[in-house]
Amino acid sequence: MTEKGGSRKLWGGRFGRDLDESMLAFSESTGPDSRMIGEDIWGSEAHALMLAECGIIEAEHLREILRWLEKAREEFEAGRLTLKRELEDVHMNVESYLRDPAQAGEAGGRLHTARSRNDQVVTDFRMRLRVYLLDIREALAALRETLLELAAEHAYTVMPGFTHTQHAQPITAGFWLSAHAAGLARDDKRLAAAYGRTNRCPLGACALAGTSFPIDRQLTAELLGFDGVITHALDAVQSRDFAVEALAALSMMMTNLSRLAEEFVWFSTPALGMIEVDDAFATGSSIMPQKKNPCAAELARARTAAVSARLMELLTLLKALPGGYNRDLQNDKPPTWEACEGALATLEVMTGMVRTVTLKTDRMAELAGAEFACATELANYLVRERGLPFRDCHELVGSLVAALASEGKTLDEHERVAELLAEAGQEISAEEVAEIVEPGACVRRQQSLGSTNADQVAEMIADLRAALATDRDATQEAHAQLQAAREETARRVAQALGGR
Repeated sequence: MTEKGGSRKLWGGRFGRDLDESMLAFSESTGPDSRMIGEDIWGSEAHALMLAECGIIEAEHLREILRWLEKAREEFEAGRLTLKRELEDVHMNVESYLRDPAQAGEAGGRLHTARSRNDQVVTDFRMRLRVYLLDIREALAALRETLLELAAEHAYTVMPGFTHTQHAQPITAGFWLSAHAAGLARDDKRLAAAYGRTNRCPLGACALAGTSFPIDRQLTAELLGFDGVITHALDAVQSRDFAVEALAALSMMMTNLSRLAEEFVWFSTPALGMIEVDDAFATGSSIMPQKKNPCAAELARARTAAVSARLMELLTLLKALPGGYNRDLQNDKPPTWEACEGALATLEVMTGMVRTVTLKTDRMAELAGAEFACATELANYLVRERGLPFRDCHELVGSLVAALASEGKTLDEHERVAELLAEAGQEISAEEVAEIVEPGACVRRQQSLGSTNADQVAEMIADLRAALATDRDATQEAHAQLQAAREETARRVAQALGGR
């Protein structure tokens, strides 16, 4: 829409016409910006307090600005403050609210001193993203805890281990589950690192070159709960590597979740039947009444694709941008919000799925020694007890397996195994063979650091639980830091308003 007499936009002094309706629809960002209303108000309060502290605005103007920012907050928290599309973004909406003649009026126009939408938007972005990252870390901690609880419960439950989706060696369910918990612990470290680089304040960089006003960037950083400032003004407004790093960490985490989800799908198939997903996390078929599909796990795999795609979207967005702020950066938030929300939803569902899963221990034990899974331990026995080179023992046992397979027999045919060993020059009784190739005994004999032996698994679970407690403490401390900063800003706002 256009009208004579110039643009009605807050930036419109240079322009003779308002935006065309199609351009407004193409360029406005109120949808994704709606997640940052609270952050924008908080950031504006901190900026106003700093301006007054530095003598850039008068106390009476500060009071009017803060009074109407607090009113805007009340309206937002009550669900009555919604962003107007014609005002383009969250920043212009909040400032327009203040500048209404019936509200802060002329005083509201002073808020934008020593501030640009360029540094304002990336400040809001960082503030909102850091909360997402802490929420994700808390949700991840819940899944890690659930995996470790189930792992401890099944420290002695023998099951088959796999490589190449083929039976490999016997392991325990506790070993399997704690392996996923170990991978997710590293994901938390990546998220923590991304949080650390996100939680730096760009406010005060202005458009790109800083400002001639004597501002205090450290003060606004402290009031907003940041760990410090991003010193270089141009770097502060043009960089989005913090968001890329966050999405990269989320993509890696989702990939690890997808691998766990895939095993839940695979292990629940009738062919293996080692687990059963609870009814609350499965669905049926519209035509086949017998079906029970592990859809929570399948959808977790799909959400992984979506999060990784959002990472590639952001990387591609940034790939060829010249220096400074470019309007392209308006599109950095939708993929970031979508990735964060997809990750949170996946963590919540997978935690519930793991917490309620049934492990079919009898079936696990039945399959633990299938497909000659204990052949490696037979070769190890010959090395250890007969002093033979491992490569010779590998060849001997490989030939033995081939012979058994051709006869339709398994390592459970202890008499036949003893006969074949004797033919190869290794006299071992059938009773000894039975003890060597029993899956539980194979597991108990593993003794190297980090192996599937129950004692080793118990130690690893203890270490993983200690790491989880440390990570939870760090997340709680970060939350407390943000809360303390919010309370300090509120205290200063109340103090300033009390001086009316």
